[in-house]
Amino acid sequence: MRLAIYYSALFSIIGILAPFWPLWLSSRGLSPSEIGILIAFTYLTRLVANPLVGHWVDHRGDRKRPILILAAAATIFCLLFPFAWGFWPILIVTLLVFLPFNGLMPVGDSLVLMVAAREKLDYGRIRLWGSLAFVATASLVGRALAEWPVTNLPWLFCAILFCLTLSCTALPDARVQLRDHPPPPLRPLLGSGLFLLFLGATALNQTAHTVYYGFATLHWKAAGLSDATIGLLWSEGVVAEIVLFSLSGRVVAWLGPAGLILSAGLCGIVRWFVLGATTEPALLALVQILHAATFGCAHLGAMHFIQQAVPPSLSVRAQGLFTALSVGLAPGLVIAAAGPLYERLDGEAFWVMAGLSAAAALMAWPLARRWNGRSLIAP
Repeated sequence: MRLAIYYSALFSIIGILAPFWPLWLSSRGLSPSEIGILIAFTYLTRLVANPLVGHWVDHRGDRKRPILILAAAATIFCLLFPFAWGFWPILIVTLLVFLPFNGLMPVGDSLVLMVAAREKLDYGRIRLWGSLAFVATASLVGRALAEWPVTNLPWLFCAILFCLTLSCTALPDARVQLRDHPPPPLRPLLGSGLFLLFLGATALNQTAHTVYYGFATLHWKAAGLSDATIGLLWSEGVVAEIVLFSLSGRVVAWLGPAGLILSAGLCGIVRWFVLGATTEPALLALVQILHAATFGCAHLGAMHFIQQAVPPSLSVRAQGLFTALSVGLAPGLVIAAAGPLYERLDGEAFWVMAGLSAAAALMAWPLARRWNGRSLIAP
């Protein structure tokens, strides 16, 4: 229950940011290109935060106290958002908030995976509570914005960050015994061709979501869809993801981590092609089901790959490297260009994302064929 509450608070924040943060940035008078750059920095901060936090945590051994410190720091800095106007002040506050916020996420995943393994819990059934919170938040905020001004979003962001900090105080602790020697170096993992294939496939899959995360709301709103409809479309994709997570034990056993990553790439080709071709609500509702694959399968595959392929003493640094490169650097660089891409191509920018999903599938295929499900580093 404590792990589920943590994920619920964390993904309630993302339920505000992913669908609606571009609307708040637009209300501040920022152009699509400036919005793309700001959203890019929410990704790129992972490149700095995650390796530093991973090194710090793996050398400490514990998980809970660092998560609490990072959540509290993000909450304090978030209070600056309502008073920020213009591109540069908003960029500075974005850096201050998202450096600790993004830093805590791989530590939290590492803690949850360690506790789940220790207590013989199904990770997917814990993680689905985060998806349920995302659905509830996106739906409620979408309805609320029909009556409330979008300027309330930063205050709501601050309030839920405070709830996240409170949830961190109740987390069970998970520790790696360091004994009298430091944890092993990361270099052998970086020399593994299979780990590099994993990073490449997951990076391309995450990058393929950049136009969706940055501009789907603006694109659908320009096509005449209401805020409530947009909130439901975002929520519907996550409902499909929840169904997947509720069956995660069977799905992981059936496809395996690498097979899940491959499935994400293949389904992304279909999803992004359709989103680029139409704004018809019925067709959008149909294809949003594929979020279960493009995000859900990719996330489950990545978490279980790291759990099986990486020893616990390297787990936070491996999680940090994965989120820094695959969830941070790659999509961050692309979303900075997604603004001009969307300005030039409008909805057809999704077709470029379909090409990235195809490239992700091409990298996941040899990973699925060559990895035997064991640790990549000999004990």
